[in-house]
Amino acid sequence: MTTTAITTTAPISASSPEWLELKAAATALQALQAQDGSVPEAAGREAAAGYVRTITDSISSLTPALPHDAGYLELLVTDFARWADGGFGVPDFLDSLQAFQPQQHRVNGLQHLVVFPMYTQNGSSNRLVEAVLIEVIWPEFIAGLEQGEYSNRLFVPIRFLDFTPGYNTNSAVLFPETVAVRETPTFTWGAIFADREAARFRRVLRAAADITSLQLPEDAAALLEDQELTQETFVMWDLIHDRTHMRGDLPFDPFMIKQRMPYFLYSLEELRCDLTAFREAVKIEKDEEADPEARRHAKLVQYAVIFDRIFRFAITGSRVRNYDGLGGQLLFAWMHQHHVLHWTDSKLSIDWDEAADVVVELGAKIEELYWRSIDRPKMAHWLAAYELISGTLTPNPASVWAKGPDALPLAGPPRGLTDQVLDDEFPLSMFYEALEKKMRPVIESTAGITGTTEAGPSAGRAAGAANTAMNAG
Repeated sequence: MTTTAITTTAPISASSPEWLELKAAATALQALQAQDGSVPEAAGREAAAGYVRTITDSISSLTPALPHDAGYLELLVTDFARWADGGFGVPDFLDSLQAFQPQQHRVNGLQHLVVFPMYTQNGSSNRLVEAVLIEVIWPEFIAGLEQGEYSNRLFVPIRFLDFTPGYNTNSAVLFPETVAVRETPTFTWGAIFADREAARFRRVLRAAADITSLQLPEDAAALLEDQELTQETFVMWDLIHDRTHMRGDLPFDPFMIKQRMPYFLYSLEELRCDLTAFREAVKIEKDEEADPEARRHAKLVQYAVIFDRIFRFAITGSRVRNYDGLGGQLLFAWMHQHHVLHWTDSKLSIDWDEAADVVVELGAKIEELYWRSIDRPKMAHWLAAYELISGTLTPNPASVWAKGPDALPLAGPPRGLTDQVLDDEFPLSMFYEALEKKMRPVIESTAGITGTTEAGPSAGRAAGAANTAMNAG
């Protein structure tokens, strides 16, 4: 459900004394915790008890500003007290986690205080006490889309107001799955920091366009100048992407939970969801009866999917089973080989009049793979997926998979095929090798970025001397 009217007192800011005391206590407590969240050293438990008292006192002081979360915050204080009284063993915050239901209050600008022992995806793998002060992003056109064809009751787009060190990283999600609990509950929401996604995108795109001499269309260039416009664009993208994981002709669990399979299948699943968002954005843009703001942002979603995929995804992270990287490489190569993306005279250009149809075609190829694979055995699906990717990207010369089915251990269990997939089964092209060297400092500079830190055009020039043409070395 989406609540439309909530009364709050004065909002909490990143400089509110109660928040600063909570943040400092949580940060100090982290130094005493083990990876599982416990405080194993007896000498540290007295100090930990003091930090917990500060945290709970601060939560109680901030609760009047968050009446929509009053029940959750009360249980949060109880969970902290029970953890301390039990001697700071492995924490269990199931009761307060189940009471926290932000998807029920999707109101633009509504604040939440989130304090849990948890790990942060793409950040820390330790279940330390983290505190995040957040604000919901829910513009009217997004509410209209969600109430129409793009329903997604679990989706909560948010932005940072402030956070403890676990989020001073690349993590852009807040998921209940990361919280320390005694048993796995039914998860009812998932939150994405659209401000971080947008700020990171703006910085990376600005640098990549400079380096490749790419001339951006006027409406795409507007994304570089307007953080709010860009984060709303990412909210629209994420809304459609997130719901796609559970929709369509799916031959397997779309999240592939607890399944061991070649990483390139994850690449296709994530790319399928992004290209579905792209296709639906094309549909909305062309719909003259659609909300004007939805149509405007639909065009921007198309730019965002292409640019984020080909400039950031493809070269971010290690080359060890980098499924998002592979998806970016595949999209770039597909567009290049279909003659809508050009790297000529050391300049990148895109034929925008033809690009949308080509990108939609790649999405259709993946959907056809899924549809046909409903009738295929698992290993046959894997081979078909590899054939789809290797038809566009060149495999590693050392690959066993590239030699075809006769070279693979098909008579054994499926894990034998997975073991033969190289960590870097589809290496970067020469273009990407050169681009990665230029872009590395820019991408590294986006760790911990928020919409506030990426305030204007000059903030994106973190690369310094790297922002030169690729043919300069």
